[in-house]
Amino acid sequence: MTLQRQLCDWDNLQLAYQKASRGKRGRGATAAFEYRLADNLLELQHELKEQTYQPGQYTSFYVHEPKKRLISAAPFRDRVIHHALCNVTAFHFEKNFIPESYANRLGKGTHRALDRAEQFAYRFPYVLQCDIKQFFPSIDHAILQKQLEKLLPDDSLSWLIEKVLYSGRGVLSEEYEMVYFAGDDLFAAQRPRGLPIGNLSSQWWANCHLNSIDQFIKRELKCRAYVRYVDDFLLFGESKAQLWEWRSALIERLAGQRLTIHEKNALPRPTQKGIPFLGFVIFPTHRLLKQRKGLAFQRRMKKTMRLSSNEQIKSSVQGWVNHVRFGDTYKLRKSLLARLGLLAEVENG
Repeated sequence: MTLQRQLCDWDNLQLAYQKASRGKRGRGATAAFEYRLADNLLELQHELKEQTYQPGQYTSFYVHEPKKRLISAAPFRDRVIHHALCNVTAFHFEKNFIPESYANRLGKGTHRALDRAEQFAYRFPYVLQCDIKQFFPSIDHAILQKQLEKLLPDDSLSWLIEKVLYSGRGVLSEEYEMVYFAGDDLFAAQRPRGLPIGNLSSQWWANCHLNSIDQFIKRELKCRAYVRYVDDFLLFGESKAQLWEWRSALIERLAGQRLTIHEKNALPRPTQKGIPFLGFVIFPTHRLLKQRKGLAFQRRMKKTMRLSSNEQIKSSVQGWVNHVRFGDTYKLRKSLLARLGLLAEVENG
């Protein structure tokens, strides 16, 4: 059965709706879609079969944690399509990924990535940390589509992938500062680029886009100790000289995908000095919460305490504690919660 037929299957569309509506039922666009659920799913099924589906307009807004980012939300019916598309393609993507890629994957996540990075920090004396400049705004549509087609067993969904990509064209244009690469002409600035942060498909496709870099690092550079979470990645090695060589090769390979790293920050350094990664600072024998993360929690909780119910406050505190307890944060947690007058909420919970 082709991917196109799997996409249009009624069970797949029902599952896609269930996933897209999780935690949002009874609210706004989700409730309106559910009111005529069968009719709406039949309409989407017809549009997919006839390949007449057209994505709607995004709604964009900024979030400021962990850093300022422009989030673009698709209309609800489009989110159902994104889930339907990912339902039938994720398996094929997943089987090509390396174990060291941790973002947006079942059984992975931030805490697993932190654990692995700490293990490597204990075993290796040096680390090279890289992150990609303007990652989501920089993703080149033509390059990405070729990568996706290579990972899928047939090309029957190329039309839909192209439409979803095209719908995000220009959404992040104000977030992108043009970079010219060797061989570019003046038309390079007009290349379609950018994946909206907020789409489920964008999360999967971002992993696909860097899969070839993962393979390069593991297979060609022969880096034995490597961790990646979205566009933030760590290469561990026995010497600074080795890491400098890998850095040069990596910059060259990324340029082939029209991507660049923050070169001033990507410098080999001893693991003993600590590695800032995913909100923590990792050392060979322990990890600490970044100072700004504690300050951000205080600011956020002061606002929550003014505007929210006791149950919402308790839920927010417990969610934060459940995250930061994966670091050596007992004294910090006790101090911050006592300062906010919330220590009893956790102890009694």
